[in-house]
Amino acid sequence: MSNIFPSKRIHSVEDARNLARKRMPRMMFDFVDGASGDEKLCENNSKALDQIRLQPRVLRNVEKRKINKSFLGSEYDQPFGFAPMGMCNLTWPGADVMLAQESVNNNVPICVSMASSTSLEKMYDLSKGNCWLQLYNFQDEEFLMELLDRGHQKGYKVAILTVDVPIQFRRAKDNKNGFTVPFNLGPKQFFDFATHPLWSISTLLYGIPKPMNYETSKRGNKFNRGESRGSTDWNTLKRVREKWKGKLIIKGVMSPEDAIKIKEEGADAIQVSNHGGRQLDSATASIEVLPLIRNSLGKDFPIIFDSGIRGGSDIVRALALGADFTMVGRPLMYGIGADGAKGLKRIVDIIKEEVSTALGLVGLNDIKDISSDIIAERFIREFKY
Repeated sequence: MSNIFPSKRIHSVEDARNLARKRMPRMMFDFVDGASGDEKLCENNSKALDQIRLQPRVLRNVEKRKINKSFLGSEYDQPFGFAPMGMCNLTWPGADVMLAQESVNNNVPICVSMASSTSLEKMYDLSKGNCWLQLYNFQDEEFLMELLDRGHQKGYKVAILTVDVPIQFRRAKDNKNGFTVPFNLGPKQFFDFATHPLWSISTLLYGIPKPMNYETSKRGNKFNRGESRGSTDWNTLKRVREKWKGKLIIKGVMSPEDAIKIKEEGADAIQVSNHGGRQLDSATASIEVLPLIRNSLGKDFPIIFDSGIRGGSDIVRALALGADFTMVGRPLMYGIGADGAKGLKRIVDIIKEEVSTALGLVGLNDIKDISSDIIAERFIREFKY
């Protein structure tokens, strides 16, 4: 029965990861799971979070706990959203629809990637408008501006400009597996798909995933995963800020100096992120720079955190070190890869439960009361803000 209902075997993010590895073609699993270079940064993101110890408290009534969070003028039922992830339908057919539905069920924002397998317009409808639009600036800046126009016309209120991929760092697993978009189907890839018939047949029936924001572009832009974004600079930010009248988040910030300037240029929030360990492999773990950036921006400027979150305690840690909100990425894909919509729901439920439990065990009833006071004493000198 456990093979028929794999989500019943998911009791942690790692359980879902292991199940997804078995169920998905190797090339697709490595695309989701892999990172840049030697992949040490991805590992260090999680290790750095693990090293931050929280201080348990006792004899406090924590029977009624609240984990809802306000961010950028909206109220969400959880202190996390669904991170922007391109070509999600490569994980499992219909993944975008699953994510949109789960975001509605939990009243959390879903970030619609520029390289989404579903158009930004359809994702807006599926998520009932509870979505943010994520964009890069490629060599054709007019395409970026077109997508901003489409987002505005559809009703998006929040845009995310990702700025930490001017050049894509080497991803060894993708190169080794021959991963390309569209697929380059050679003997190795054919064998990989043939030995995972459920994924392959489901994908054929659902339709080969395509980056639909490109497919529906009036400019006829074609997706090129390796295309340089190296021309993106401070002038790009100025033009985007002038164009976009809604809330603007700048994602991929790892420097206090950059954070200060981004704030001065009129961004509404920043996202502290090293792209989940998928860019500069010798960079610092995101959690290690979070308190430094919080100190540089002051206590009131909105900050999102991602990179390395694998459970609810990690979210509590990030909030304690200065984040106002968090984004979860890979764990959601592991859940979908393990058991589709049921696996996704299971992962979201686990993370929600862990956030609430950790909140109570540090002696708090309301997630709004989290501060660096919940960090164990020996860590306070380094991280207190």
